[in-house]
Amino acid sequence: MRQTRVSGVRITLASVAMYGIWFSESAVAQDAPAQRVAATIAVNSESTPISKYEYGMFIEHIGELIYRSLWAEMLDDRKFYYPVRPEGKDPEAKPSLHLFPAMTPRKWRPVGGDDAVAMDTHDAFVGEQSVMVATTGAGPRGLQQAGLALGKGRRYVGHVVLSGSPTAKVAVTLAWGAGVSGQQVIALPALGKAWRSVPILFTAGADATDGRLEITGTGAGAFRVGAVSLMPGNNVEGWRADTTAQLRSLRSGIWRLPGGNFLSDHDWHDAIGPRDRRQPTYDYAWDAMQTNDVGMDEFMTLCRLLDVEPYVTVNAGFGDAHSAAELVEYANGPAASMWGAVRAKNGHPAPYNIKYWNIGNEPYGAWQLGHTTAKYFVLKHNEFARAMRRVDPAIILLASGAMPDQMKPEGVKENASLDNIQAKFGTDLDWTGSLLSNSWGYFDGLTEHWYDKAEPRPDVPASDELLEFARQPSNQVRMKADEWAEYQDRFPAMKDKGTFLWIDEYAYTGAPANLKSALAYSMVLQEMLRHTDFLRMSAFTMGVSTLDITPTASVLNSTGEVFRLYGDHFGAGEIPVAVTGSTPQPAARYPVGSDHPRVSAGSPTYPLDVIAALSPDHKKLTIAVVNATQTVQPLDVTVTGATVEGPGKLWQLSGANPDAANKVDALPGVTINESDSPDLSGGLSVPPISANVYEYGIERAAASN
Repeated sequence: MRQTRVSGVRITLASVAMYGIWFSESAVAQDAPAQRVAATIAVNSESTPISKYEYGMFIEHIGELIYRSLWAEMLDDRKFYYPVRPEGKDPEAKPSLHLFPAMTPRKWRPVGGDDAVAMDTHDAFVGEQSVMVATTGAGPRGLQQAGLALGKGRRYVGHVVLSGSPTAKVAVTLAWGAGVSGQQVIALPALGKAWRSVPILFTAGADATDGRLEITGTGAGAFRVGAVSLMPGNNVEGWRADTTAQLRSLRSGIWRLPGGNFLSDHDWHDAIGPRDRRQPTYDYAWDAMQTNDVGMDEFMTLCRLLDVEPYVTVNAGFGDAHSAAELVEYANGPAASMWGAVRAKNGHPAPYNIKYWNIGNEPYGAWQLGHTTAKYFVLKHNEFARAMRRVDPAIILLASGAMPDQMKPEGVKENASLDNIQAKFGTDLDWTGSLLSNSWGYFDGLTEHWYDKAEPRPDVPASDELLEFARQPSNQVRMKADEWAEYQDRFPAMKDKGTFLWIDEYAYTGAPANLKSALAYSMVLQEMLRHTDFLRMSAFTMGVSTLDITPTASVLNSTGEVFRLYGDHFGAGEIPVAVTGSTPQPAARYPVGSDHPRVSAGSPTYPLDVIAALSPDHKKLTIAVVNATQTVQPLDVTVTGATVEGPGKLWQLSGANPDAANKVDALPGVTINESDSPDLSGGLSVPPISANVYEYGIERAAASN
């Protein structure tokens, strides 16, 4: 993920890049046409069936996108990467080199005086330091972390790793309010010189947004704390029960993890084995501390909980081929192999049998740690591929590509079209072409990332702005399709070998998750489903961006509802069929910034966007129609090659207005409602600001001799 993009929980990605302006040469009016829109669906013109990976997700260790949202750990810096200091005595934060706002961890603070805590760097439990507390008769001394969200009646489980004098009487307190009635205290057994993990269990007596955990001691002597953990009692193998349940409902098929810029400075060896013993490290990609609590084994557990396949990217930034091959062996090797034995020792004797692997994250980007030129990266890619396949010849390898529309010299602003990027093919600004030329045989498919900025259009009439906003990001997909066709002409072996494309990062940034953006994502998914012949997988940035999340609850947001709608009705095995129409999509009339492709995605049914697919048994026809206008749009549908049996069913995603959203602790503003659908013979009246899925039974026409 590029460093010019930001993200956060309540989760919407935002970009801060500056854009130039361009105008379309077309002056086509954007008002809804007066005539009825006509669409023809040819059920005998079938495309490649939809892959179960079309609705995949991407995740990386940025801010709160794993910790606090998916991973259930409630305490920050639980292994004391940072020293425990009094409030106001923290060192001045260094200015970040990046535009992404890293998560600010809650700090441990001393209890019983500013001098109550010292950092022991001579015999640390893990990492470079542990906590040392000298107890006295003057009162409790120790440390505490505040800012914890607690729920009344909810259980919290954890442990404390500590050692110390038998004469030091140590207690752990969970507080949700003031006084004795606002806390629960657990007295720990007598300590000794050896480190010992002591379990703790609490039940909160009230809701709190600023609960705190205290570890304090009295009496004579001293005690040390090496690690602390606190999770909700209903966590599922370390993962939040609520967010994982929501994400499982999306049936995403595959998750790309780990990945992103984080990966290029990450050593997977640091994140295996007992979690308390994993040394925290500094992440130079995002200027943040990483606890390494979530590594390969935890990710595999997450995939099992979500019922998805893992798709793993190896570090080709600061990483090396030998380390990547070791990771393949750790994941897929038998327990008798060297790294398979380590996996078994860590509690996972059976191989994970991870099928899909990606070499490097955005290696073409100057923002990437370990960045090099295409000339040298192809050598690195080939070396990685050889090493990884020696360990497991059955793995499917993805090469990290970037097509010419993404590759621009610094400072150049360009609205790409196939015409104006022709000169880039075969040059240093064609990373994908370099892989096709120099790494053929060392990959099975290629990857692509795109991010589109939601441009403000203050001078556009409200009646047009919604539709222009919704149409914009799907052009990124159409641009990739145009370029892919160019590559197939230049490298005919791609078709013979079945080389495929995975868009394993993408997002429409800079806009809130609401009905307006839901319509845009509906059009993006529809454009992807038009190209199943080569586009076999996508991974949305980020998986948790489909949720609205608080520390104690979560719901599917409007983006999540889009993935649920299409995942439920255009799932694996459904067969897209051709849609033609009477009104081609016009070029954008109003100004948008640079970096937006100068193409017009969508079906020829303007202002509507229409796709259709057959069920695997060819007995049902499913039609999706997006209406990103604020008026009812009439649509005449003709089906060739089959007789439609009506009426049918309708699932409609909509809300009261474009700003409608889904938030925790509020009634959902964006919903999917099921109803009967009228017979197609009378045409459809497509409701405003809605994405609609119509399903009908069909009887295929007999083939003529």
